[in-house]
Amino acid sequence: SSSALNQVFYNFDKLTLFCFFYVHSVTEQLPPFSRQIQAEEMWLYKFHRVEVDHVPTLLMFSIACFTPLLVIMAFTVMKKTQNGDLKESYLAVTLTLVLNGVFTNVIKLIVGRPRPDFYYRCFPDGIENPDGHSSCKHDVLREGIAFAGLGFTAFYIAGKLHCFTPTGQGRSWRLCAFLTPLLLATVIALSRTCDYKHHWQDVLVGSILGLAFAWLCYRQHYPALHDPDCHRPLCQRESIPAAQERKLTNFSYSLPL
Repeated sequence: SSSALNQVFYNFDKLTLFCFFYVHSVTEQLPPFSRQIQAEEMWLYKFHRVEVDHVPTLLMFSIACFTPLLVIMAFTVMKKTQNGDLKESYLAVTLTLVLNGVFTNVIKLIVGRPRPDFYYRCFPDGIENPDGHSSCKHDVLREGIAFAGLGFTAFYIAGKLHCFTPTGQGRSWRLCAFLTPLLLATVIALSRTCDYKHHWQDVLVGSILGLAFAWLCYRQHYPALHDPDCHRPLCQRESIPAAQERKLTNFSYSLPL
């Protein structure tokens, strides 16, 4: 039956997520490429070390991971979305975070570019090793940029509120709701440059990569944001009777202006 086939596909998706999560866990433990720094380029890595970050690392990852889950749950409670919607949204955001983590780790391992505060992080007394290599541990240098989770949150909000359909356009609060997660993600990303944790080029590439995965994974499970049914996952387009479909659509449009 159709339901049995959908369950098979769903289980296969979960298996795929598990495999990518395993790859992510493995790449987190691998040492990056040890890039030798020439004397004439050392100035790029001599920014002072900031002991207290503007956005602590734990808080940054907590915001990126838990914000989309809380927003999805909030829409589920307020709009009484069906279980299929909840399942699809959690699957999509999990895929976003896992894929972004895997690709980000692979790029970091291959590039191995030191941080802007590399010199005083690894040579706090100002004495360099004769060969120009760092003696600090690799896990001190490893840290990712979290942009994928908040990007997915923005797309999810835009779909549920119909920000880019004729029904939702012209309502400034809906547009602000869509832009708020992107603003928060931008603040977090820029804070990494203020704390000299990343070069601006790294922040830009990481942000684009995270936003790209957020969009790709969102579109795997939801229609385009300008679609009249953008509030509903793709798996429900053929499974909901027409009468119930109109009821759900009208309920979605009944939010206050």
